[in-house]
Amino acid sequence: MNRSRAILSAVALTFSAVSGTYAQSVISAHSGLIHYVEGQALLDSKPVEVKISKFPEMKENMELKTTDGRAEVLLNPGAFLRLGENSAVRMVSNKLSDSRMEFISGSIVVEADGTATAQGEDIVTILYKDTAVHVRKSGVYRFDSEPAEVRVYSGEAQIEAAGNSLIAKSARMVALDSPLAVEKFDPKDLDALSRWSRRRAEYISMANVSAAKYVSDSGGSWNTAGWYFNPYFGMMTYLPGMGIARSPYGFDYYSPRTVYSFYRAPVIHSSAPSIGGMSQPGGATSVPAASSVGTATPGPSRAYSSVASAPPATRAASSTLAHPGK
Repeated sequence: MNRSRAILSAVALTFSAVSGTYAQSVISAHSGLIHYVEGQALLDSKPVEVKISKFPEMKENMELKTTDGRAEVLLNPGAFLRLGENSAVRMVSNKLSDSRMEFISGSIVVEADGTATAQGEDIVTILYKDTAVHVRKSGVYRFDSEPAEVRVYSGEAQIEAAGNSLIAKSARMVALDSPLAVEKFDPKDLDALSRWSRRRAEYISMANVSAAKYVSDSGGSWNTAGWYFNPYFGMMTYLPGMGIARSPYGFDYYSPRTVYSFYRAPVIHSSAPSIGGMSQPGGATSVPAASSVGTATPGPSRAYSSVASAPPATRAASSTLAHPGK
């Protein structure tokens, strides 16, 4: 069994035992919650402090700037904006139905999940000088100011400038400071910011399992997609309204109605039925592997790159885990 899945099972099951203090829903009428900061970041020239369960909010016209650090901002449910070092953005509109951010300088990554957005509507719009980039499909989008360009790693964006408009799809890039033209690029060419963005997506999806299980076990009603705070992981996570949503990076988000599919025991197919643990010709058997909490371990519906990718809060379950910011 994958060790990181075992840790996730232990975390989720352990925390369901302390449901009185476990999780709380955060229903925000606005986008722009500053969710995570490492290093130094400034909000309107004041240092940003992110405390457990208390996240600063970017109000309209506020500017978020990083120096020697990085920052992550929650937009619409399932959508994230991540700033690299020496980067800046300004909130133009923090309405969930019209989320618009001005990209000022540096480098940012937008991870967009469109499952919570009506078809045809913008998940988020990124403005750069006289150019507007409308993100309308789930995907990963990279913006740089030097040179000024947007890269669509996956998804699709409509780009408008000087009365002209074009569509950029996966593995396409568009310069933002010259006449609009689409070029190809290699989406496998990643730098430190792109790899960090993927790790952040993984940590947040890992926090989803125990949060969705808590809502399911508590009998709470959860019918629409939204953010949910998981105090054990010390972070927000995304809960779909129904089904299982897959992030643009390939990580799963379970709704409370579907989270128990994560715990299904793996079915081991063989040429023989199992009799007393021994295989006989012609069958298959379901074998739950042992776990540290004495229950069946999750099935193979979700995998993670390594135990070292788990967030720091899971150190109680394993001393080998690495810090998420590295």
